[in-house]
Amino acid sequence: MPPRRPPRAWQRMLSGRRLDLLDPTPFDIEIEDIAHGLAFVARWNGQTRGDWPYSVAEHSLLVETIFTRQNEGIAPSWRLAALLHDAPEYVIGDMISPVKSALGHEYGAMDERISAAVHRRFGLPAALPAPIKKRIKLADRVSARLEAVQIAGFSMSEATRLFPLQDADLISGLEIALRAPREVRAAFLDRFAELIALIDGRN
Repeated sequence: MPPRRPPRAWQRMLSGRRLDLLDPTPFDIEIEDIAHGLAFVARWNGQTRGDWPYSVAEHSLLVETIFTRQNEGIAPSWRLAALLHDAPEYVIGDMISPVKSALGHEYGAMDERISAAVHRRFGLPAALPAPIKKRIKLADRVSARLEAVQIAGFSMSEATRLFPLQDADLISGLEIALRAPREVRAAFLDRFAELIALIDGRN
């Protein structure tokens, strides 16, 4: 009997790239694939108000906005890191926190491998400095507070308890407007291009 083939561990992207989920490399990462995938992945398991899903791409744009508010004058490379903080979800999807906890180490390890490949592809350190990672995580939690109240059906008291804010001004004036995936994809690519231009000194 011939030996059994190992299970397929790669995904084919619309760009034609094949991304190995167990051993991803920067050479198989394309921003167009990331933007497209994230624009079609729903946050909150799709349990949000409105006629369009609230996508991870839209969430990523919000996190980068909040991160920039929190860290005035911070280098554009770290703003790019904030925009790409959930990039692995273009292939592994968005898991709500309770599911991530149940899956344990394996999900986190895969997320870290893909993150490292994405970071190297776009000139960032494979592992972000701990202080930067912490600041991005804070912006992520601030965005979750805004999302919980505006589109995910949480009461203000429940959201305040689960997602406390140290500075309410961080979300002042921010409103979530749901858009078609193609519009969010274009906005994500535009923001990526703006940040790359800043990093390269073209702006």
